[in-house]
Amino acid sequence: MSAVIPHHASNISEAVQFSCNPYYYAVMRRIIQQKRRKNSNIDATLGLNKWYKYMLSFGLGKVLETDVSGQRPGVIPNSRYYDKWYGHHQWAFSTIRSISIGQGEVKLTPLQMANIAAIIANKGWYYTPHFVKSIGRKGPLPQFKNRKKTMVGIKHFEPVIEGMRRVVNENGGTARSARLDEIVICGKTGTVQNPHGQDHSVFIAFAPKKNPKIAIAVFIENAGFGGTWAAPIASLIIEKYLTRKIKDKDKEKRILDATLSNLIEIPE
Repeated sequence: MSAVIPHHASNISEAVQFSCNPYYYAVMRRIIQQKRRKNSNIDATLGLNKWYKYMLSFGLGKVLETDVSGQRPGVIPNSRYYDKWYGHHQWAFSTIRSISIGQGEVKLTPLQMANIAAIIANKGWYYTPHFVKSIGRKGPLPQFKNRKKTMVGIKHFEPVIEGMRRVVNENGGTARSARLDEIVICGKTGTVQNPHGQDHSVFIAFAPKKNPKIAIAVFIENAGFGGTWAAPIASLIIEKYLTRKIKDKDKEKRILDATLSNLIEIPE
């Protein structure tokens, strides 16, 4: 059996570094149950709808107005969503707490996840993701040159970015396998639950930490923990994009020689 290392996060940077779910639960509870009403069910409705507006400002829960085809909006639940399930004012944070860690009813697409990495790198704004043939005078169309701002202030991104730096570059971080000697990568691992077999390995990142040039989201189906496969693959892509070469040949060989198809379990 592998050893289980307990961790306790006292701030958001540590929570991101160690992927500390209890911290996320505590924060989300404060967001949903703001004690604006004595009735906890009514209070939860107000809190959730406020959170919902913030999530929409990140381009979540809707189809981005882009030239990338085949998009889906994903799901960001609001009070109307849960009223259909449980009845009007018949639910509270305890009912929906799984959304604190991106589970439950929350659904995001890979494009949205990559865009979240870009938003964090930009400290609160993004250009709509799009294809370009060139950069410069013949670059993006006018509609893709408009900055879209989130509802979160710049100062709140700093501790998140520091936590993402620690994820890759400090002991206890969940994506040490993505570390590069000459490029500071900031990232976050994810393990997406899959009812049909092994969980999916997920990693979002941007680099370098100063003056970021690339944001990325990697999803590897049926591959388990995000730090095992998605993170090192992302680091190879980042390194190749920024330096035009791969320095860690052992990491590259491990990824190229990997066989993940045996992890897939076909449902009956």
